[in-house]
Amino acid sequence: MENKLAIFNKKKRNAELTIIFCVIGTALGIVVFFSSYLDSNVFLLVLGIVLGLGSFIGSAVGFAAYRNTANKFKVEVLAEMFKELIPGTEYKPKFGLTQEVVYSTKFLKRADRFYSEDFLQGKLGDVEFISSDVKLEEKHVERTEQGTRTYYTTYFLGRIFRFDFNKEFVGGLQVHEKGHPVVRGYKKVKLESIDFNKKFKTFTNEEITAFYILTPDIMEAIFNLEKRNPGLITLSFHGNFLYVAINNKKDTFEVKMFRKIDETVVQKFQEELLVIKDFIITLKLNNKLFKKA
Repeated sequence: MENKLAIFNKKKRNAELTIIFCVIGTALGIVVFFSSYLDSNVFLLVLGIVLGLGSFIGSAVGFAAYRNTANKFKVEVLAEMFKELIPGTEYKPKFGLTQEVVYSTKFLKRADRFYSEDFLQGKLGDVEFISSDVKLEEKHVERTEQGTRTYYTTYFLGRIFRFDFNKEFVGGLQVHEKGHPVVRGYKKVKLESIDFNKKFKTFTNEEITAFYILTPDIMEAIFNLEKRNPGLITLSFHGNFLYVAINNKKDTFEVKMFRKIDETVVQKFQEELLVIKDFIITLKLNNKLFKKA
């Protein structure tokens, strides 16, 4: 592992240095180009264009090299590591959950711009799972004195999980730390736990299902998962799936620029993967509650 990290850190550092020098070169080229107007110096004009354009192209090459190195790290290091942590796990960095799966949660409204990457698929015990990072953006059109301005705002950035279980529930159940269902027919219900009702809002279109699933043990488990996972958490039991979303405003398995990939970073990636195991164990998705009679 240490040798692999050293190789990737060297490639990463070379790409970062290329970017730094080329950005500086682009800035100098712009300065030289505009200063040539002050004394009408043709040489400085040409020098500014060559320096600025050449450095700009070089920075683009540097960014491409950086992205390529980061992606190879995911494929050659993270994918193998994930298979060891949860045997059989398949990791595809450039792929993500489909829009169909994301909107099947029934608590996320349709986005004007949709992005998804870092796809994970596997099985732990009897529970199959899929997961990825998802970014959802809403389009806004604002009238100004100059006409109209179009911009986008992000209303979800985080991870979405789908866990399979063997029992198909009647109706649907959603637990929101913040938010509401986006489909009609759900109504808010209060559970026996006052603390749970203060922290979460529960919606269902079948009250019997709500009280059947949200036992005291499961409510306590949801509390614990919320504490261990920064961000707004939402759960949806629908059909024979449990959907979980963590809106934490971050990309999960991203290699950060100008930060060395060391054991601390690798350990963080491991912990982010094992969130899947934590959900399955804490919510007891392998026990008889989620199995056919």
